[in-house]
Amino acid sequence: MKTNILGLPVKETELIVTELNILLSNFQVYYQNLRGIHWNIRGKRFFDLHIKFEELYNDSQLKIDMIAERVLTLGGTPLHTFEDYIKNNQLTVGKNISIDEKAIHLIVNSLSHLLKIEREILNKSSEINDEGTNSMMSDFIAEQEKTIWMMQAWLEEEL
Repeated sequence: MKTNILGLPVKETELIVTELNILLSNFQVYYQNLRGIHWNIRGKRFFDLHIKFEELYNDSQLKIDMIAERVLTLGGTPLHTFEDYIKNNQLTVGKNISIDEKAIHLIVNSLSHLLKIEREILNKSSEINDEGTNSMMSDFIAEQEKTIWMMQAWLEEEL
């Protein structure tokens, strides 16, 4: 089995790079959704939600950079065009969302889908002992599960 400079199998690492680029694309759409709801939110909860959405998009921006840098670390090229992002996107695109509950539902649904992608990457990276990717995915998963729980509590809904 041929390995790269990191000691990871080349073929399997290329598959993980592809999956990370899919995650990157979906995170870019998630980020843009957060920007949109941050800008457009209205109502009595505006001040609290406006700040929360900014916190979430800033966090997403950091994660986007981390994913792109992981792709580079693994020897790949991160996707970086809107065309690529839309082609690989699996999330609902939120447009003109100004109602608080609709915005929170969009976030919960988006995070739920991101979790599925991350768990798939985690499974594949675990198989080849890619601890760098494992660690990143585990951290993302733990944070996003907590965010989903908090959003569900805000909505007063069961997980």
